[in-house]
Amino acid sequence: MASPDKDLVPVLDKDGVRLTVDDAIATVTLTNPAKRNAQSPALWRALTEAGRRLPGSVRVVLLRAEGKSFSAGLDRQAFTPEGFDGEPSFIDLARGADAELDATIAEYQEAFTWWRRSDIVSVAAVQGHAVGAGFQLALACDLRVVADDVQFAMRETSLGLVPDLTGTHPLVGLVGYARALEICVTGRFVAAEEAVHTGLANVAVPAGQLDDTVRDLVSAVLAAPRDAVVETKALLRGAQDRTYEEQRVAERQSQARRLRDLAGVGD
Repeated sequence: MASPDKDLVPVLDKDGVRLTVDDAIATVTLTNPAKRNAQSPALWRALTEAGRRLPGSVRVVLLRAEGKSFSAGLDRQAFTPEGFDGEPSFIDLARGADAELDATIAEYQEAFTWWRRSDIVSVAAVQGHAVGAGFQLALACDLRVVADDVQFAMRETSLGLVPDLTGTHPLVGLVGYARALEICVTGRFVAAEEAVHTGLANVAVPAGQLDDTVRDLVSAVLAAPRDAVVETKALLRGAQDRTYEEQRVAERQSQARRLRDLAGVGD
């Protein structure tokens, strides 16, 4: 995949993550193609920092990755006794107190939570392998555009673990409980056609068209008034937790706010 953000001055560029901002569009790029953008605690902290450093002008955040693979998942070095330099190994964490382990996992999860903020629309452009943590990072975004060579897989259960980077909630919401369970416990690959059919991806295109397709989608999102997009996203995000009648009320309240704003009438 090309690197349209390289001509911009990075707001952040460290630990395999680069953030650039071009007015209303921020681009977060995974920048370690030599390791297929394998993930580590340092990368997760950089992703969290990227979310915190978004200017208020940003309306769309594009997540992309350099190289042939979006992300091959967690760097297996995490499971070695030595772990990563300057980091406790996962083995050491497992031997610690429950509260410490819980707090550490919660910190890791922060890298995956901010993508669904109501004030932005996040779009993942996914090519090649998106495995484990890579799959969950793609699931963290609102929308997914995939290349026709995409290979999603949730391998954690096959390794004796569970998906714990916030991916289970959106996965069940997109494909349903039974298919989500089957995908997770088998660890099988989900290719582009199935991803679109089941709702994991909005659209699949040839790899050479991925950049242009994402660019068109971003332009379409930006064409709508910001406040209406923010209100609509919040309305849809909350729908699964409301009854039909509660959603009707939420629609009326949201529309009333929009009409008052358009008419210049205060609350």
